Amino acid sequence: GRRLHVGARGRAMAAAGNGMALTRVRPYGGTFLVFSDYCRNSIRLAALMEIPAVFVFTHDSLGVGEDGPTHQPIEHVASLRAIPNLIVIRPGDANETVEAWKQAASRKMEPVALVLSRQAMPTLDRTKYAPAAGTQHGAYVLADAPNGKPDVILIGTGTELSLAVAAYEELTAAGIGARVVSTPPWQLPKPHCQESPAYREQVFPSSVRARVSVEMGSTFGWERYIGTDGVAIGMHSFGASAPLKDVMPYFGITVAAVKDAAKKLV
Repeated sequence: GRRLHVGARGRAMAAAGNGMALTRVRPYGGTFLVFSDYCRNSIRLAALMEIPAVFVFTHDSLGVGEDGPTHQPIEHVASLRAIPNLIVIRPGDANETVEAWKQAASRKMEPVALVLSRQAMPTLDRTKYAPAAGTQHGAYVLADAPNGKPDVILIGTGTELSLAVAAYEELTAAGIGARVVSTPPWQLPKPHCQESPAYREQVFPSSVRARVSVEMGSTFGWERYIGTDGVAIGMHSFGASAPLKDVMPYFGITVAAVKDAAKKLV
């Protein structure tokens, strides 16, 4: 009896979650990310009321495939990130998802939107790459140049984090010093490390202006991380109805695109 099936009623589900949060129950509601628009009033009110409701959104990208552009979210992550006091987390593998849930469970005055995929994604080998606990700081260095002084920074979230990692491996093999920064949440409430100028400089050194972000959605806002010289790989239009294996190369969201952008910047 812990789960209530509400059908296609995103607004009612989100509002009911807010009501439960006000009674000290820790609720979550789940639906496709594209339907977060129906939940928006309640998400905004949760942020305004400072209550720890959790909104779980799946099917977060072009990975919806043949459902087509009506069900493929483009602007939704960017618009959720614009809501004050809402923590938006788009984890890049199973380990980061665990850390994201820890964030959601520990909040007392902020709602959390967890943005999850439909398609399969690799679970990164954390003996080779940095521990997912870095998610607790916001952005963190997942993989670094051999000397710790990168020529280019690759930034990824969600399913596209694996594209950045694959590009990193190819660039490293080609002798180009690359760093991968995973950015599941863009911002976390103070006093988390991401708010610290020293930590930000450690992760995003100002001397490295060659930066590439990759996210299967609107590129709006990514300039805060890539600056004026960087390249944002993402969506500048609505999606298309086709299998994921066809849609991603059609829109240029590939390992090759990340690698080529990095090489040009370097």
